[in-house]
Amino acid sequence: MNTTPATNDPGQPAQHSDRTITSIDLPTPKVALAIGAHPDDIEFGCGATLAKWAAAGCRIHHLVLTDGSKGTWNPDADITALIRTRRDEQTEAARRLGGVDDVTFLDQVDGELEETVELRSRIARHIRVTRPDVVLGHDPWKRHRLHPDHRHAGFLTCDAIVAARDPHFFRDHGLAHHRPSHLLLWEADEANHAESVGDFVDAKISALLAHASQFESTMKAVAPEDLDRFSDRIRTRLSELGRRVDRSAAEIFTRISDL
Repeated sequence: MNTTPATNDPGQPAQHSDRTITSIDLPTPKVALAIGAHPDDIEFGCGATLAKWAAAGCRIHHLVLTDGSKGTWNPDADITALIRTRRDEQTEAARRLGGVDDVTFLDQVDGELEETVELRSRIARHIRVTRPDVVLGHDPWKRHRLHPDHRHAGFLTCDAIVAARDPHFFRDHGLAHHRPSHLLLWEADEANHAESVGDFVDAKISALLAHASQFESTMKAVAPEDLDRFSDRIRTRLSELGRRVDRSAAEIFTRISDL
């Protein structure tokens, strides 16, 4: 089976970098916040890691920036119904990962996400409210990325962390500033950190399969056997990444800890 992904495959990358993974397994955070551009991005990017932490008692917050309204190949789709469906799927996916404290939707129009000060403020406010030890999000510096929402979501996440940590940003929030301990960026070209997830691959796949509206478009699955092949691709990818760090399976990230 050819498991080499296209540049714009979602989530965890293939092994195309020789950069050394320098750290494995953060201490289980008390609170984690995952920020995704669309419904299903969080599950692709860090689903197994969140499931592992949730099983160890971590409170998990999900923040989804867009409404997912472009997530179909059907030109005649009922967009209002699609938005509602994708919200329900995201809520169920988060439930399957466990440890859910809340799932928040900012409802920006899919494909039209912009790096505005107003959005930076809303995300920074969410960081100050939830007070995560670890924030997880898209790596905005991934080379040759096509989807603008993924780029913008990554930069918004980084910019919001700076704003949330410093007391003179957005003083109108009326909230204490908060500095997370770590930022983990998925889809990284040059990953330096791994989370071992051998016992939680099935939880990641189960959460991904909650996104039934995306079977055809994102998962390339139009028949039941296609879903089996999709699940096998996820297992194979995480197994390949695990071999980089002598683990049965892993998700990898760029880790930034000097926040």
